[in-house]
Amino acid sequence: MTTTHLPQAEWTRRDSLARLVAALGAEDIRWVGGCVRDTLLGHASNDIDAATRHLPAAVIDRCKAAGIRTIPTGIDHGTVTAIFDDGNVEITTLRRDVETDGRRATIAFSGEWKDDAARRDFTINALYAHPATLAIDDYFGGLGDLAARRVRFIGDAETRIREDHLRILRYFRFATRFGDDWDAEASAACAALAPTLKGLSRERVGWELQNLLALPNPAPTAARMRELGVLPEVLPECGTREIDQLVRLIAAEDSAGIPADPMRRLAALLPPIVPVAEAVAARLRLSRKQRDRLVCVARRSAQDGAHPRGLAYRVGADCALDRLLITGADPAPMLGWQAPAFPLKGGEIVARGVAKGPEVARILQEVEALWVEERFPPRARVEELLDRAMAGS
Repeated sequence: MTTTHLPQAEWTRRDSLARLVAALGAEDIRWVGGCVRDTLLGHASNDIDAATRHLPAAVIDRCKAAGIRTIPTGIDHGTVTAIFDDGNVEITTLRRDVETDGRRATIAFSGEWKDDAARRDFTINALYAHPATLAIDDYFGGLGDLAARRVRFIGDAETRIREDHLRILRYFRFATRFGDDWDAEASAACAALAPTLKGLSRERVGWELQNLLALPNPAPTAARMRELGVLPEVLPECGTREIDQLVRLIAAEDSAGIPADPMRRLAALLPPIVPVAEAVAARLRLSRKQRDRLVCVARRSAQDGAHPRGLAYRVGADCALDRLLITGADPAPMLGWQAPAFPLKGGEIVARGVAKGPEVARILQEVEALWVEERFPPRARVEELLDRAMAGS
């Protein structure tokens, strides 16, 4: 076991965490996972996780006695969340796996830190920091892997994946974020067990894909996943053309200074076919808003860049930006632009003698289409367009 120390960070000095440590006892709690990993890398850490020797009921009782509110967010798996104004803390009792089927695990509580570390996925996620001394316990070489920018499964990669098939997708996300190269054993295991992804909850798959696509440059990873047969299991609609499309999209985002958006990037990984977008949204259990966005982007065309503001007026700013970036058009004309309100109401047409009903709607639509086509001219021009429309009706 390697031992070093966690550098002081803002979160390690919080009074709320000191209260929690006092309640549970410094020898019975450790900071673990992302907060330790990210702090060692010099990154800000907002999500604080803790491991403890105490059983969940004892955690709740001790926190209550200390005036700390808790919520049993995952009590069956040993997790209790302590509620603080400056950020909640997930506290999980030490565990060991009893039985797994690739989707869920049967666990037993443990009193050994190494048992808990052994059931985690990657070595860089199995680092435990003492809350008082900040000394780090490293049971599986995570510190060395972190320094080498290497993402490696704890123990045998295939065994870890068989415990939870989602670890295939997590490997590619973590390797993209924290690694400089692909681990040969992990890659081989992911390729061999890729078909097991079919048994996972579609929501979990969709969430992992979105987390991956939110990273700065996931295009090489998407290509690697396709090469190893992983991507075809979760996104068979994506071919080499769509991978190239993602590469161009990321370059366009970077050039325009536009933040990454996972749904835009998912749209780029799909062919511009509406039924395909609908099928993917249903399969990944996306929200109605996300589904509508994928469908809107699937209707993109090479003509979208001819009138960017008109496109934004018709389909909305988000979809317009997606379509412009994916098709390689310049999004600059619509950045920061607010769509004007159409300066004509149906009552004005009725006042000119047109009976209420479909004819009023038809004239409104005709004038609005001309107004958009002419790049939103002022009111005087709208009245001229109305005169023309009524003269032809």
